[in-house]
Amino acid sequence: MTELKGYVDHIIYRNAENGYTVLVLNVDDKEKTLTGVFRSIEEGEMIRVTGEETHHASYGEQFKVQNYEIVEPEDIVSIERYLSSGAIKGVGPTMAKRIVKAFGEDALRIMDEEPERLVEIKGISERIARNIAEQMREKRGMRKAMMHLQDLGLSLNLSIKIYAQYENKVFDILRTNPYRLVDDIPGVGFKTADEIARKSGFGTQSPFRIRSGILYVLSMAAGEGHIYLPASILKERSASLLEVDRADTEAELDNLIMDGKLISDLDEGGENIFLTLGYYVELDSARRLSALDDAFGTPSAKIEKTIDKIAKKSGLELDEKQKEAVIMAATRGVSVITGGPGTGKTTIIKILLEYFDRAGMDVLLAAPTGRAAKRMSEATGYEARTIHRMLEVGGEQISAFGRDEDEPLEAGAVIIDEMSMVDIYLFHALLKAITPGTRLIMVGDASQLPSVGPGTVLKDIIASGRFGVAVLDKIFRQAALSDIVVNAHRINVGEDIALDNSSRDFFFLGRDDSSVIIEGIVYLVTKKLPPYVNAKPFDIQVMTPMRKGILGVENLNKVLQERLNPPSDRKGEIASGDGVIRLGDKVMQIKNNYQLEWEITGKYNLVIDRGQGIFNGDMGTVVEVDKSSGTLKVEFDDRRCVSYGLAQLDELELAYAITIHKSQGSEYPAVVLPLLTGPSMLMNRNLLYTAVTRARQCVTIIGSAATVRSMIANEHQQVRYTALARRIVEVSEEI
Repeated sequence: MTELKGYVDHIIYRNAENGYTVLVLNVDDKEKTLTGVFRSIEEGEMIRVTGEETHHASYGEQFKVQNYEIVEPEDIVSIERYLSSGAIKGVGPTMAKRIVKAFGEDALRIMDEEPERLVEIKGISERIARNIAEQMREKRGMRKAMMHLQDLGLSLNLSIKIYAQYENKVFDILRTNPYRLVDDIPGVGFKTADEIARKSGFGTQSPFRIRSGILYVLSMAAGEGHIYLPASILKERSASLLEVDRADTEAELDNLIMDGKLISDLDEGGENIFLTLGYYVELDSARRLSALDDAFGTPSAKIEKTIDKIAKKSGLELDEKQKEAVIMAATRGVSVITGGPGTGKTTIIKILLEYFDRAGMDVLLAAPTGRAAKRMSEATGYEARTIHRMLEVGGEQISAFGRDEDEPLEAGAVIIDEMSMVDIYLFHALLKAITPGTRLIMVGDASQLPSVGPGTVLKDIIASGRFGVAVLDKIFRQAALSDIVVNAHRINVGEDIALDNSSRDFFFLGRDDSSVIIEGIVYLVTKKLPPYVNAKPFDIQVMTPMRKGILGVENLNKVLQERLNPPSDRKGEIASGDGVIRLGDKVMQIKNNYQLEWEITGKYNLVIDRGQGIFNGDMGTVVEVDKSSGTLKVEFDDRRCVSYGLAQLDELELAYAITIHKSQGSEYPAVVLPLLTGPSMLMNRNLLYTAVTRARQCVTIIGSAATVRSMIANEHQQVRYTALARRIVEVSEEI
């Protein structure tokens, strides 16, 4: 090991998540490039490091740091250099020279301990002297806090967030109630706070711990789609997580209810416990939805005649159920149109658009995802946007929308497609932006998987029985020619499907070995299917029920990345998780980020549109990789381009293979479904139906015929605890 001592001339690169840093150290007026993990470092600081010389193929000679410590500058030159670096705001090179001239090697001690003496120097007032002293104390406190937080196992980035929130109070908070971090710091969950508490000496019976654990269980339940949990289940899960007696959880549960953080509600099944936000979002959604359900005239021969004229002029045929659906949507404030593929939902939307246009009404079209909105636009010829863009997402607050009750949408009707994907929180934001007098028409397939986020909005609205609902079940002539459509409907009602490969768009390849299935997937995606559906390999979507396992998303993505986008000297790549993201990779955003900025460029790279917000399920391609800065750029399917830093890479994952849940709202030329084994709770009819309906031209199932048949027979679906249907009924009875 070699030891070096010098001052930090400048920092080339710093990873805010793990503290990995590349910096230039001035050692006796000679520059050395250092690499290593520095928990707290600033330009101008004097450090002592130990490590070894290395040679990097691209960057040349470097010094790899094993250990380091920050030391006080010891001589006049070093002190002046540190003060001149800008480390202390308000002290530049000229002021640094005056301070050192006045106090010599005692300058830093005086600035820290006797700052009032700084007024002896020309240009420093009492106010400036106090400010300098405050900065010195803050730096000392921050360094101490950062070291302590990282000793507790926290990342550099998270430590910075925590210190920024609490500053020098951080030690008191960690000593008295570290579970406060869960409420105050984005990115800190119960398990992180619990580990901090354990290292800080907290016992398992701490009331703070039990309360935080109960809230954590409910937040995790929200991740499973629940709005509430029955009290018995909540107590059981909480006691198991915390490893305490159930009686302990009951006492703190009562305290949380008294504090207003949770709400207890009774129904015929007993007591249910809601997070306060979830309870009021459902209640307010029910009230707003009921307020929208005005009557706009009554069904009449005149309306029916107008619809017949529009259909005839457009060359579209309507059966009685479709005609009733159009009349319902034209005359009611809230209506639902639901049905499987090929049942004419798009035809109804087209007729409605023409009907409203003749009435001189503005209509807004939207869908939950960019892909669904694009498909809606192509099918209708009208502009459709994502719900987030229609509501003008963005602002100082996370998930803030520009359109709400103060700035409502200006339209006579709002039509939402793929409504099964809409969770309760997005639905509530939508309702806040729609005023009575505007028709809300929700179109979707109630048999699809529920939304990724909490709630079962479409099913609950239908189940309430308080709004107009049109259920379409007839497959139209052209759609009936597709075995994708026919088989989807058979699956949905539990009927067996033919797996004899006599179809032109629905195929089955029987395989019982995972490695053979993987090779079959690669062959289908790279060779067989692209020419068959006239698409690129990247357009063929592999969808699987699970994330883990040989046939799970994580393993399949590694295999498909290697085959479809292998490494090359001409392709930059950045480490992410236990793999890499490479130039040209197909990727997906896996969480909502309302703050990410995007832009769309046109000819000559001129920006033609920009905004904020990239959302769970958005898919795109990596178009730039800059290894030196640790950034990459993704162009999403709707041409939005977004730059990602290292701290945001955990929001992206490869998307050559995706879970069936993540496919909702999307449609692909061809879909490949590996189905071999899996848990019965997951491998059900609903999942298979959703997967099959994602394909436009071709479905290929590869795996076990017995598994396919067992999925069709398995109509079990995970129960989601929601109360929207009950709230709608209660509100309507109040009215």
